[in-house]
Amino acid sequence: MKKEGKEILVKVIILSVVFGAIAGAFTTYSILGIREPTEEDYIKEFYNVETSVHVSPHSIRKEMAKDGSNFVLVDLRSQEEYEEEHIATAVSIPAYKDKDNSDYGAIERITNSFKELREANPDKDIIVYCYSIPCMTGRKVGKMLADEGIYVKHLGIGWNEWRYHWELWNHYHEWETTDMMDYVASGSEPGSVKGVEKKEVCRIEGGIGC
Repeated sequence: MKKEGKEILVKVIILSVVFGAIAGAFTTYSILGIREPTEEDYIKEFYNVETSVHVSPHSIRKEMAKDGSNFVLVDLRSQEEYEEEHIATAVSIPAYKDKDNSDYGAIERITNSFKELREANPDKDIIVYCYSIPCMTGRKVGKMLADEGIYVKHLGIGWNEWRYHWELWNHYHEWETTDMMDYVASGSEPGSVKGVEKKEVCRIEGGIGC
């Protein structure tokens, strides 16, 4: 075979390989639907995460007045702070040693406590809360638990908003008809809501709303 013919053959082979690779990549791209996420994709993902993780404090307040609530509240503040005051019905699994020092390193204690809580309440949502809306404790504990295959939800507010900013998250017409102290307990036990008329709760598919 002449030199020119060999060069042409080599070029044809190279081009065939290149175009074959491109075609294969395009086919894989098309089949798997691999593409750059759009703004709409990010928006959809955001709302999927928000509705899966965060729980309305208003709906929780109304649900607390019912017997046999379908969730368990968990206070992540220190045991000392919990016993001073906490959201009524909440149990304590502290992620803080005291008011000023976290205890994030106690992974085994925290995860084992949540495992026991999950085993005792297999059909209920476990909802955690800490100090305030921007508090990172709930997020850090949530990730710690997720790494162990335990999944919890987050109350949309923290203790500070529940105790000191009642009007921030309750409906306007309820400001004078609800008493925050009916939903606060003290001591080492979860306690219960007091003096509250039990009413039907607004429900949405997969959870509670309003």
